[in-house]
Amino acid sequence: MARLRRVMGGTHVTKTQAKRQTLWWHRDFLLLWSGQTVSDIGSAVTVLALPLIAVSLLGASTFEVGALSASGTVAYLLVALPAGALVDRTVKHHLMIWSNAGRAVVLAGVPLAATLSHLSMAQLYVTALVAGMLTAVFEIAYQSYLPTLIRRDQLVEGNGKIGITNSLSEVIGPSLAGGLASLLSSAAYAVTADCLSFVISIVSLLLIRTPEPPPRANGSRKTIGKQIAEGVRYVARHTVLRRVVACATMSSLFNMTLMTVLVVFLVRTLHASAGTTGLLLGLGSAGGVVGAFTVGPLSRLIGSARMFWAGKLFLGGFALLIPLAGPGWGVVLVSVGLCATTASVVMFNVSQVSYRQAVCPPELLGRMNATMRWAIRGAKPIGGLLGGVLGDWIGLRETLFMAALGSWLAVLFIVLSPIRYLRDIPLHEAYAEKAPEPAALATELRAKR
Repeated sequence: MARLRRVMGGTHVTKTQAKRQTLWWHRDFLLLWSGQTVSDIGSAVTVLALPLIAVSLLGASTFEVGALSASGTVAYLLVALPAGALVDRTVKHHLMIWSNAGRAVVLAGVPLAATLSHLSMAQLYVTALVAGMLTAVFEIAYQSYLPTLIRRDQLVEGNGKIGITNSLSEVIGPSLAGGLASLLSSAAYAVTADCLSFVISIVSLLLIRTPEPPPRANGSRKTIGKQIAEGVRYVARHTVLRRVVACATMSSLFNMTLMTVLVVFLVRTLHASAGTTGLLLGLGSAGGVVGAFTVGPLSRLIGSARMFWAGKLFLGGFALLIPLAGPGWGVVLVSVGLCATTASVVMFNVSQVSYRQAVCPPELLGRMNATMRWAIRGAKPIGGLLGGVLGDWIGLRETLFMAALGSWLAVLFIVLSPIRYLRDIPLHEAYAEKAPEPAALATELRAKR
């Protein structure tokens, strides 16, 4: 309580003042959060709608579905690192608005082409690629923008809230996609929901009033290549981040392999309808909601360092239930396996994103986030292609088993590191090399506001 009085700059803090320290009273964060929630739901619809279009309307093979998944994620390999330099040079708020506008336009072409009977796999590939590029720019700007909007001591709360609704969107999105596909008689028209969600997100961003600190002028004198190299070096030399990126990259690769094959497995092996497929994937994603709700209390209970690995170690192995699923009631194993796995992924992601936002210097946030996401998301197209190749070569069940095991074992990068001996990750030079203390960063941001 004494510390709260010092922060407030007074001798007495009322209950109302204390309540306003939470993000439930932060108008601009609520605008950002609500707009992104709607956008996440729309994007979750498209994630299932595009492979459903390919399989049900265009008769795509397993390899073609894998190539489609790769098209949507290869953008991170192409644009993530330059996007990080761009984010550090420009106003992040504006980049987010234009990225959403671009995604709305490119996705609108899918239902339009379906109406005109000109929809093709080539268009789906291009749509997934361009939308993926714009998503890469948006997400890097978004993660770098949040610390300018809220205090550093609110990052876990903010990322936790975003994680909750992101997970809810993964529950609602697939079910909504399946329902819209059945209702509208075509998965192509379900993509319209995503277009509308981006419009709503743009409106919420335009209503935000908090001024954003201008980009630092000294970075603009350097070439893009030198700026990118600074971000890569920061992550590579950081004691914690280099282990986190190794774990997350391997997990991302195998999770993408699993998800690429899973839709084909449900439709062709288990003979699930579009509605059932959406429902199963939605129920499986419910674990992410549980993970997002519990990551904060668990971090305080068992320690922030242990949260980096505990969820993935103890829950990640449940993914091995997915290849054991069978027709009829056996499909429930898909939801159980996905539920535990998504809980572990969300716990890990909220912990590591909050940590890296807190320790990174403001002028490096865009490039650090870009480097992390380039490695993590860049593994997805490889995973998508791997799923397509292995699904045709060794079989769907065998590919699912290999992917589930690989995703689970990724946690060994952290479990077998010195981090396992710590309860909490200390924010000093040994674990945040060249990064200022979080308190100093918070003071700097408050001064700028």
